[in-house]
Amino acid sequence: MDDVDDINPFSSDAGSPIIAANLSLDEDLSPPDTPVNAPARLSSPGPTPPAKRPLPLSSSSSRQQPPKTDFCCTRDQWLHSGDDVEILVTGAQKTSDNSKTPYIAYIIQTGHVETRRRYSEFESLRNSLVKLYPTLIIPPIPSKQPISDYAVKQAKAKEDANLISRRKRMLHTFLNRMARHPILSNEHVFHRFLQSDVSWTEVLHSPPISTLPKNILKAPAHAPTDTTSAQVYAALPNPSAAQPLRHPDARFLESEIFTDKFANHVSGPMEKVTRRVMKRWAEYSHDHADLGAAINGFSLNESGALAASLEKTGQAIDTGYLSTSALLQEMESTWAEPLHEYSQFSSIIKKLLMYRHQKHVQYEMTQDGIESKREQLQTLERNEQEAQRLEGALSGSTIRPSRSTNSGTNGSGSDENPETREQDDAEVPPYSPPPPPARRGPPAMGFLHALSYTLHGMMDVDPETARRNSITKTRETLSQLEDALQASAQDLKYASSTIQADLDRFQRQKVADLREMAISMARSHRDWCKKNLEAWEEVKRETSKIEDHPNRLPLNEPASAPVSEPTTGRPT
Repeated sequence: MDDVDDINPFSSDAGSPIIAANLSLDEDLSPPDTPVNAPARLSSPGPTPPAKRPLPLSSSSSRQQPPKTDFCCTRDQWLHSGDDVEILVTGAQKTSDNSKTPYIAYIIQTGHVETRRRYSEFESLRNSLVKLYPTLIIPPIPSKQPISDYAVKQAKAKEDANLISRRKRMLHTFLNRMARHPILSNEHVFHRFLQSDVSWTEVLHSPPISTLPKNILKAPAHAPTDTTSAQVYAALPNPSAAQPLRHPDARFLESEIFTDKFANHVSGPMEKVTRRVMKRWAEYSHDHADLGAAINGFSLNESGALAASLEKTGQAIDTGYLSTSALLQEMESTWAEPLHEYSQFSSIIKKLLMYRHQKHVQYEMTQDGIESKREQLQTLERNEQEAQRLEGALSGSTIRPSRSTNSGTNGSGSDENPETREQDDAEVPPYSPPPPPARRGPPAMGFLHALSYTLHGMMDVDPETARRNSITKTRETLSQLEDALQASAQDLKYASSTIQADLDRFQRQKVADLREMAISMARSHRDWCKKNLEAWEEVKRETSKIEDHPNRLPLNEPASAPVSEPTTGRPT
């Protein structure tokens, strides 16, 4: 498997290979003289032959890769220029170019180049990358608009300002995650998506996307568009996602359990609580808007210091409304949307682990198929040997004819020596032809098997020829399955090591993102408190200018001694 290690973009000495004791992979996984798999495709072919990007190291190594020097296009050069580049989604514009109905086009800015792409094109880009790189975590794009929104808003659902703003932010995140990925940033299909003079429809109908197989499980994991080994992969079975493994890998079992827990927590309590909190903050903001307007109106009916104090109070409440609206926007962009994005990530990782699970099931099913074909071949060969032995025994037994009277008979045709004839007849047993083979009835396997048996009986099939043809066909099938087993083992090892390395990269990204989310949440609340504190400090200063209450003593003057009641004498 040395060649598979070479083409693995995340392989390292510290990485643990999938061929471990718990898998019980008895097959020799060393590559044949002519490798079944073609070299890995790290970038798709385009107008200019793309150069190979230096492969990134895994998480166990801290060494830096040398900068890229060969570029397939100008967008590739810009992405890998060495600067901290950022792809911007600067706006959204309603247009009807190349379409009968109007749609929203999002403006992508990469350096000095602007490109307009609609949401469906983002979706097709991601779907294509999922098929081109089945062992990588492809970042998510914003979810589609719920059907309920279309039922309520009908034609205006796509033009909702909040929806467009949310999509702009999440598409911006998607593009920059792609640009910072060590493998996906080198994909020429992604470069062409960023080019303004490229028709995306032509990209979808040209290689490599047009050469993708219908079933991704029957294609090399490292190069799904490779057609040189299509015949080998066609012999692989098509496994079910629900089929269990006989020898599961403990590493990926733990990954599946952890991903389920993460998905249940993020998409369950955290998202639900976040929606409730934001709903209450929104109600709080609207209530403050109404209250501020009411107090400002009330200040118009008063005069002097009281009117000024009421006006400042209304302004402070208005400041609370504005700061709460800003807090809601901050929470939406820095907390709620990333939380939803990681809920999508959990679903993506589940599908990725399911792909690896099916590859492992495919390997075990191929092993079972080989064992079954070997047993079938041994049975056919034993039957052939038994038939040859019987045929040889039958052809080797000769029948001695009775002695004629041509050389020693009298005229009446009787033997000259009757005793000799009786002795010869006693030596040779009488010949009895073997009974014809009994025709076996059709096995109780259903109507189709019975019909097939009847048709074969009517067609006068030679059993020897049929048996030998079955032996030849079984040997060919067995040879194809052995080649397919080797290809499946290579796919399993490559997929396992690459998925594990990308999971490690994702874990580092997740920790950094959650840290930034928490800091942003704290910063937003701090700014909200600062703005409200300053506003209410002004209210306090303005309120202090109002005269003291006439029926109360000033707070800075001590209270006088209590007056004692006069004492009255008791009458005598």
